[in-house]
Amino acid sequence: MRELLDQLIEKHRPKCREGEVPGYIPILREQNPLSLGITVISTDQEIVSAGDCPVHSTLQSISKVFALILAIMDCGEQEVFDKVGMEPTGDPFNSIYKMEVFSHAKPLNPMINAGAMIVSSLIKGSSVSEKVGRLLYLVREMAENDQIQINEEVFRSEWEHAHRNRALAHFLRELGLIDDVDETLEVYLRQCAIGVDCVDLAKMGFCLAQYGRTYSGKQLIPPSIARLVKTFMVTCGMYNASGEFAIKVGIPAKSGVSGGILASVPRRMGIGIFGPALDKKGNSIGGVAVLEDLSREWNLSIF
Repeated sequence: MRELLDQLIEKHRPKCREGEVPGYIPILREQNPLSLGITVISTDQEIVSAGDCPVHSTLQSISKVFALILAIMDCGEQEVFDKVGMEPTGDPFNSIYKMEVFSHAKPLNPMINAGAMIVSSLIKGSSVSEKVGRLLYLVREMAENDQIQINEEVFRSEWEHAHRNRALAHFLRELGLIDDVDETLEVYLRQCAIGVDCVDLAKMGFCLAQYGRTYSGKQLIPPSIARLVKTFMVTCGMYNASGEFAIKVGIPAKSGVSGGILASVPRRMGIGIFGPALDKKGNSIGGVAVLEDLSREWNLSIF
């Protein structure tokens, strides 16, 4: 396994030159665009890494998966999906176009920013600190790493430049879908700034692959919720490239603009990838290429 992973990293590292690190979050500009790493955890619990896995990144939009898990555990599916839809969108992740033009009463799904902010607002807690603390606890339990923290420098950078997300939050407030703009935005941006590495991502992917059971065997998440969020990962997890990714790779996955990808092959393995050079749709350009080859080589597609 290690030999193949090494080969794929070296094969696709040059492709990272075709992508760009995101410029709209200043601190993310500092990432090395040629970094590329992967960790795979299989059902025999072997952990294999290749490339630049020690590099710490932040969850960014990958956190939407965990916020959705917690919101459903707190409120139930009915309450969550009364406010957020279940349909894919061909629009960018930070767009509200369809809500405005087609008079949708709610965001199309919880993997776009507008839907994710509503989901974050549904997490139970009397304060931002309590809500974020409960989400951080879930992430630590899934990754079995109590050292995972929020990267305050990343949070501050995003908070100071969150003009579009703040506008989205005000629009949601106008529609009555959230109650407090600043609280919702802070919870959302703090969850995005949770710092992880490839091993953490792979362990969390493994937990979802095992229908909510952690690497050490603890049933942490109800299997029905683990199944539901993997379905969203397939249909919406790779932004507006999700359809193409499903055809070419066929693995439930969620990406983030930090260059992370969490992938979960049901009953088989969890995969964590880090490669900060992004394609035009916001996905790790090297990471997607590695996953495409890996899926073909190991016959990982769920379809």
